[in-house]
Amino acid sequence: MRAAVIGLGVEGKKAVNSLLRHGWDVYATDLNINVDLDGLELPNLSMNMIEDTQTVSIVGDNITVDLGFSNSYAIEECDAIAISPSMFGGAFAERLLEKNELLSNVVSKHKDLFTIGITGTNGKTTTVHMLKSILESAGRKVLVGGNGGGGFSGYYDLILEANEGDYDILLVEVCDMTLDFANYCFDFDMVGLTNIGNDHMDVHKTIANYKDSLVRFFAGKTIFTAFNQDFNSDFKDSASKAIPYFEYQDELQLFGKFNLLNAGLATAIARELKISKDLIRETLADFKAVQGRLDVYKINDADVYVGKTDNSDALASILAEKNFYALFIGTPRHNEVHRLDILDVAVNYNPEVIVLFPGLDDTLDLAIYRLNSLGYMGNIITVNTLDQIIELVAEYSHEDAILIGGNGQETIIEIQERIKLISEKL
Repeated sequence: MRAAVIGLGVEGKKAVNSLLRHGWDVYATDLNINVDLDGLELPNLSMNMIEDTQTVSIVGDNITVDLGFSNSYAIEECDAIAISPSMFGGAFAERLLEKNELLSNVVSKHKDLFTIGITGTNGKTTTVHMLKSILESAGRKVLVGGNGGGGFSGYYDLILEANEGDYDILLVEVCDMTLDFANYCFDFDMVGLTNIGNDHMDVHKTIANYKDSLVRFFAGKTIFTAFNQDFNSDFKDSASKAIPYFEYQDELQLFGKFNLLNAGLATAIARELKISKDLIRETLADFKAVQGRLDVYKINDADVYVGKTDNSDALASILAEKNFYALFIGTPRHNEVHRLDILDVAVNYNPEVIVLFPGLDDTLDLAIYRLNSLGYMGNIITVNTLDQIIELVAEYSHEDAILIGGNGQETIIEIQERIKLISEKL
């Protein structure tokens, strides 16, 4: 079997990797000749690069990659096509739908599985892992994946793995930017919504647009929404069944009321699936923070909180519960300047120190300009390396608490691993 992968962003690269692992031949293309190919897994390939000033072709035993152009003949020769979720809804995607050429139509066993989706602005990854732990404790065979930004293998890997493996339940983390795409590719039976917040406004433009996309996504499904948030009333009208969930009432090993809501959502779905309260309680009592998400370490006198908090609502929810001497904030990509709103929240909190480091991109200059324009009067420090971050953590380790967050999941994970080593030694 041969597949074409159109677009080599996060999901496109994950699709290429997954198709190769599952024995497919791949034709991949991106019109951007300068697209970042880091993350592509191309082991044991005899690479032959053909390059001119405007295009690049990379040819191997099982894969051809064209950058700067697309070979329409090569695409037509493929058995299935995987497109970037951002392309869904466009004219090219519509033509593929008419021909049933999308990979999710050609490989469709995943649609026979009972499928649960978790979406929302914050808390998706933690909720998915909580629910996975509960379901597996109950003896269910669970296949988990979805949103590449959550650290999972990606939507296409789910589709391919479900076609070959033996699973009872498909559990999908659905990014709020890919709702229509995921709704087409998967047959969701239940959907849980963590929250609606201020993120990815470069895509949604407004919260109203985001809510409208959720209304489409919820249509005809059993949905779970928090009891204490002002959700669009159209959600309930769109869904076949709406179930509220509440803060989890037992103790967790995780910090924050937001994690009590995440646990409450996982519990509500598990209870709807007839899993006992005792089993849920036992499972969640042992649940530990997911890598990259907020965890707490002790270094000298300081509690050091480290976790991805890449939008203003995520940061605000943490700052509402704890006083921090210093905030370390990873900066966003150049095309995601709306995420600099986290600095507005930080300035309102008025810590003694704000330390800026490159998270997803080196946008330190933009962040400094934002802090100055907001009138922040504390100490602004910029760092560029992990060693510099660790040195400052050591310097501030006799204060009460430090928060390291912001953008850049991979960077945050590196920081967590280093902080963990230091905290274990002390």
